[in-house]
Amino acid sequence: MQIEGPIEEIIFRNEQNGYTVFGIDYNTTPVICVGKLINANIGENLSLEGEFVNNSKYGRQFAFNSYEVILPTTLAGIEKYLSSGLIKGVGPVTAKNIVNHFKEQTFDIIEMNPSMLAEVKNISMKKALDIGDKFKELKKLQNTVMFLQKYNITTNMALKIYEVYGAKTVDTVKNNPYRLVEDIDGIGFMTADKIAKSIGIPQNSEYRVRAGLLYALSSSVDKTGNTYLPKPVLMNQASNLLELDIDSNQNLYDEALSSLTLDKTVITMWYHESEIIIPSKYYFYENAVAQKLTLLNTVQIVNKLNLEDEIKHFEERNHISFHEEQKNAIKNSINSGVSVITGGPGTGKTTIIKCIIEILKENNQKFMLLAPTGRAAKRMSDSTGEEAKTIHRALEVASGDLAKISRFVYNENNTFKTNVVIVDEVSMVDVALMNHLCKALPRDCKLILVGDKDQLPSVGAGNVLTDILNSGVIKISMLTKIFRQSDDSLIITNAHLINSGKMPLINNQSKDFFFEEKHELNDIKNSIVDMVVSRLPKFTGLESSQIQVLAPLKAGVCGIDNLNKSLQQNLNPPSINKMEIPVGDTIFRVGDKVMQTTNNYNLVWKKMNGFIEEEGEGVFNGDIGYIELIDFQTNEMVVMFEDGRRCIYPRTDINQLSLAYAITIHKSQGSEFDIVIIPAIAGPSMILTRNLIYTAVTRAKKMVVIVGEQTNLKRMVANKYTVQRFTLLKDLIILSDKKIKELFD
Repeated sequence: MQIEGPIEEIIFRNEQNGYTVFGIDYNTTPVICVGKLINANIGENLSLEGEFVNNSKYGRQFAFNSYEVILPTTLAGIEKYLSSGLIKGVGPVTAKNIVNHFKEQTFDIIEMNPSMLAEVKNISMKKALDIGDKFKELKKLQNTVMFLQKYNITTNMALKIYEVYGAKTVDTVKNNPYRLVEDIDGIGFMTADKIAKSIGIPQNSEYRVRAGLLYALSSSVDKTGNTYLPKPVLMNQASNLLELDIDSNQNLYDEALSSLTLDKTVITMWYHESEIIIPSKYYFYENAVAQKLTLLNTVQIVNKLNLEDEIKHFEERNHISFHEEQKNAIKNSINSGVSVITGGPGTGKTTIIKCIIEILKENNQKFMLLAPTGRAAKRMSDSTGEEAKTIHRALEVASGDLAKISRFVYNENNTFKTNVVIVDEVSMVDVALMNHLCKALPRDCKLILVGDKDQLPSVGAGNVLTDILNSGVIKISMLTKIFRQSDDSLIITNAHLINSGKMPLINNQSKDFFFEEKHELNDIKNSIVDMVVSRLPKFTGLESSQIQVLAPLKAGVCGIDNLNKSLQQNLNPPSINKMEIPVGDTIFRVGDKVMQTTNNYNLVWKKMNGFIEEEGEGVFNGDIGYIELIDFQTNEMVVMFEDGRRCIYPRTDINQLSLAYAITIHKSQGSEFDIVIIPAIAGPSMILTRNLIYTAVTRAKKMVVIVGEQTNLKRMVANKYTVQRFTLLKDLIILSDKKIKELFD
């Protein structure tokens, strides 16, 4: 059945998938319509294909599965359409003037001869042509989105695709939908494959096999942190994905792999007597990092300092006495081009950094303090009394013409103006970020890396800290003696017990480490919610916002998805005074605690620094903030991050946020929270490991609370399984060091 009429009101709209509830005037009768619609605006005339249904709650509705925008034919309708906001720059006054001048010919003039619009009062030739371009673009966009929605591609994703391909979107997708996998972040193989099947692309198409290989390789990078895969592993994963037997399709696989190699998307090489496949950019990342580290490591240290005296003076001023391994760490850092300081909590890493800084300042050495996350940078700044920045902020995201050349302002052509760079929490630095940092380091710069080797590896690809440590090339200072530990505190004690494979002390006799035995998953969840909302704020005097739930898993009763919904309902329930917006399965509400889940180098932020307003670009994976405003008129969301940056999210980027009342332990790396609550639940042994629970415990500053079963905690502590990532950095460092030594010998 087909009905037609203008949109009279918009009742509800999901910005993520385009699902809209709206009313139209159908033959002078109001009709409620439901379905997926793009850029719905009051006044638009729609032709809808579907059927009337009776909703038990909302009554009679017209459920449509396809639609077409019908341009109005009456003068009143044309004016209403033009003044609806669909075409930027055309408001009610301009719309009225245009329609008064061109009458029923208005749309033909705008589309076919827009220069004539300059005849209308207050419309310049530039504006006239601009209106024409925007009108044509709108028609193309609407047609494209309607085409893509047939394949269950969300409105937001359709807009992203259109941004890449523009007017060529439909032709591109029809010719080779698998290009979406390579070109569009967020489009998976399954989506492209579904489109391909519907338009008749055969299962054994080279396009399909190429996309399957690339998707299997990219998934390995994104999900498990590998920078390469052995060829047999890649082929097996691709075969399972494509459902194409390798033996009978060997030529097809070889041709697809050859295609990826020829256009330099991947590199095929022999490594330890086996053939490996590596995405080209990750080979260049790891190779560039290896070369820069070994180059910096060859810096000839001309050191006239009497470090023994310098250290002694620091001890006297601060009324402390360094252990020998701490003194060695200070000396190694000052005397080496590149050095690593590694140790668990309480081993004195911060005090060592403070001493190094003091020595550098007294000898007029310029230095920079960096960390991977905003929280880690703030902690570094608070503990040292010196300014610390995130690595991204120090590099400065490039914009304009510069962005076409380099992602960052500081790079190999514009290096930092400093003598020493100290990077904290280096365990969570992935190889891509390490590459950008290394590019920005001047040739004569000292690099001091600080971190805990027993923390989880970076969320992003690579195994930077472990590979550096295992290379045997870089000077390492291993800290083992524990200093920061009070008699009534168990956080540090238990962290080290866990790290050594021993059960933590959970007799609930301390002031900062507690275990609550619960057996049923719903009981665990309800207890966690009660603790955050009521019990712990009353017990500690802290706010609920200072409590962070760290869960091992995303899914399940005690996964972060379910915990976030429960915590949101209790901490920030719906209200007529709070705007909210649904995005997929999540409802975002003003006041919600949220986290950025991917790096976005283009988002603009503003920040007040005293009386001066700073402005910059870039919001990064792990940044936490609160929703300040949701604007339905512009479909934008305003987020205030914890470091004071205020950022406006357009609707296409809102899906990069997630609720953050509960976050995964992996996402907590580099951060510290006053109180940490951890559910002790059963789950996959490859995930619920010793270093996972160790990482969670070490995120707490004032208190740890574990809720669940002791048997599950025991399994985690006993499980020393660590994922072995496929990376090249260690061997590339060794190789680069060898070449440099041969050069100088």
